[in-house]
Amino acid sequence: MALLLRYRLIIAIVGFLAFTALYAQSEKTYLEKHYNKSEHRITMRDGVNLYTVIYSPKDRSTTYPLMLWRTPYSAGPYGENNYRTSRLETWEHLVREKFIFVFQDVRGRFMSGGEYVNMRPHIQVKQNEKDIDESSDTYDTIDWLINNIPNNNGRAGMWGISYPGFYAAMGAIDAHPALKAVSPQAPISDWFIGDDFHHNGAFNIPLAFNFFSVFGVKREGLVQEWPPRFDHGTPDGYRFFLEMGPLRNANKKYLKNEIAFWDDMMAHPNYDEFWQSRRTTQYFHNVKPAVMVVGGWFDSENCYGALETYHSIESKNPDADNYLVMGPWFHGGWVRSDGSHLGNIEFGGLTGEYYKENIELPFFNYYLKDKGSKSFPEAHVFETGGNKWHTFDSWPPAGMGEKQLYLQADKKLAFSEPTTKSIMASDSYISDPATPVPYTAEVTLNMPKPFVVEDQRFASQRPDVLVYESDTLTADLTIAGPIEVELYGMTTGTDCDFIVKLIDVLPGETPDNARTGAKMGHYQMLLRGDVMRSKYRHSYEHPRRMPPGSPVKIAFTMNDVLHTFKKGHRLMVQIQSTWFPYVDLNPQKFINIYQAKEKDFSVAEQTVLRSGKYPTHIRLNTLQ
Repeated sequence: MALLLRYRLIIAIVGFLAFTALYAQSEKTYLEKHYNKSEHRITMRDGVNLYTVIYSPKDRSTTYPLMLWRTPYSAGPYGENNYRTSRLETWEHLVREKFIFVFQDVRGRFMSGGEYVNMRPHIQVKQNEKDIDESSDTYDTIDWLINNIPNNNGRAGMWGISYPGFYAAMGAIDAHPALKAVSPQAPISDWFIGDDFHHNGAFNIPLAFNFFSVFGVKREGLVQEWPPRFDHGTPDGYRFFLEMGPLRNANKKYLKNEIAFWDDMMAHPNYDEFWQSRRTTQYFHNVKPAVMVVGGWFDSENCYGALETYHSIESKNPDADNYLVMGPWFHGGWVRSDGSHLGNIEFGGLTGEYYKENIELPFFNYYLKDKGSKSFPEAHVFETGGNKWHTFDSWPPAGMGEKQLYLQADKKLAFSEPTTKSIMASDSYISDPATPVPYTAEVTLNMPKPFVVEDQRFASQRPDVLVYESDTLTADLTIAGPIEVELYGMTTGTDCDFIVKLIDVLPGETPDNARTGAKMGHYQMLLRGDVMRSKYRHSYEHPRRMPPGSPVKIAFTMNDVLHTFKKGHRLMVQIQSTWFPYVDLNPQKFINIYQAKEKDFSVAEQTVLRSGKYPTHIRLNTLQ
């Protein structure tokens, strides 16, 4: 009897262990089941070691291309048995296709040695063999991978979103011969003109402060964890940054001069060599790999970078395979969402899924695996409003028309020049830095993804926002390419900001949004909005004061669109001088704003002219 009981106990234990093993196997991700993970330290030409993690397919029946992602945001999880990474789950379409995935901490970040430099400038002419930049680090990394990682097919691809998109773009310069395909996605290109932390010289407070209060913390040795998040003590970013006061108070109250790059930004208020050397588009010579630049129409951070990167590579490398993809996405939304909607705006389908299966996967398969055919259009872009994909032989498309949308009397907009006899016909408002116009109606510390398509009725009701509206459209109007603003303005101060917003006004009978319940009748959908700091109207390098009370031309360009204002809709333009805290407060006085004190901020009257002599208007390119 004892022997029988012992036998039954053994059988039970074996069964339990088998069940546990089976359950554990079922809990494994696809990545764990089909890939081996290894960690390496790759030595660069100057002797610095860069931490690199590699996921290689377990199936060795064929060879695979390398796919490299270089990042300042951690290549972890660290540890060869730790597979719990959401990063590769995002690219499941690539994981199931099978590549050798390589993630690397760039120098000076997390587990890599060396000194970190934000947007490290490219060295066009290297003086000695140990000169390094992001191009050389990429070259050295690929060279080591090709020669040391088993079962690779001798080809490498590279991709990345946002800051990793910057590293992908820089890696395409003077590239290793094995690097055949590169996809910079929402890449940074210029941190003073149009990406992230500045727009036409105006400073983006929540993005810069929230980012660098964590990212900019000085590293002590090699680390695996992020520093703790900054505690604002409130969910209300509008109130937090308003109570912080002038930008100089960020250090006084919170950062304590411990964030080096924040101090660098404060020390370089104009477009000097510090910023100019970080403009990537000047460096895109000798790009040999095929390039697919990806961006989102509603990316509040790097829409500018995507468009500028594409145009620079195109102009400097006319024989290169260089493609542009633009969809209706927020920052990274092409893979970080299904792309069906943004906020209350619907796009009529799963645009993210379409991109992954029909654009990104075929691109890498063709150039890295010889699968499929070379049938990529020059520009693969999504038309918002009309909600459909287009392909073009160039971007912007050839053969477009042009319309000027003029401000008129009685807060009207029209595609005809003003006929008023008064050369000083205008509208004015009082701009008070103490009560700035918010950029979103949402209570938030960060930049909510949908704010770029948010209903602007919350702003249009304010007395310090000018609102102009067209008649109802009797036919569809499709616009494509950049939007050019020519504004004639005056101020009682010596500096000011002008924010211009182009808005699609939906018909009153538009049904409520079935998904969100939002009231869409007369919804004022923000399509494009941007700021021009008037002291930079002639030069970003050499600011000039505004002459009080005198008309001044202020011209700037807003990012490209492909959008249809449908029949029955109206066009709207809103103009204001604060957009807080997305745009820092202008003292409305010609001064170094980063060193301004509380006493330097003052109320000013802003005037926008709309006469035949001073015809404020927006220039739109129309698709025939």
